[in-house]
Amino acid sequence: MSGGGWSWLGWALAAILFFWGIGAYNRLMRLRNAIGEAFRQLDQALTARAEACSKLLTLLRPLLANEQATFEALETAQLEASSAAQAARAKPYAGDPLAALAVATAVHGAALTRLNSLVEHHGELSGMSELHALLDELKLIERQRAFARQVFNQAVSQYNEALQQFPTRILAGLYGFAEARSL
Repeated sequence: MSGGGWSWLGWALAAILFFWGIGAYNRLMRLRNAIGEAFRQLDQALTARAEACSKLLTLLRPLLANEQATFEALETAQLEASSAAQAARAKPYAGDPLAALAVATAVHGAALTRLNSLVEHHGELSGMSELHALLDELKLIERQRAFARQVFNQAVSQYNEALQQFPTRILAGLYGFAEARSL
């Protein structure tokens, strides 16, 4: 084979590698954007949960004056979850903000469970239709949040799997892609 033949083969190989690199980058960007879209759905559910909890606190605070510690715990957990969600909005595929969000939503869920238990133990509240409507709304929101969390985790899983596939993992570091964290 002459020198010109090797040159042509070298250019063809370089072109194949170049276009493969662009394809790998575009695939990872598409999958990372899917994480962002899934997070927006989860964020909407978290926002709806915070709004419903605020309404619930407004309703219950005057009725159960001696349970202020429970209300304060839920408010504090709600503020932490909102703050963690705010931090995660910019880069929902980054590990640290999502770790903080996972902890904050777990604490918020525990505080909300405590409040639900408190409501169940106060029989005098059983006839309040507004309270039951809010609790039903919260149950629906929790199911939506659980589904949105599952969709988010699936998007993260697909991205992480693509990131680990050979030969994409070779270029992932060059492109600045890192493994995403699930919730």
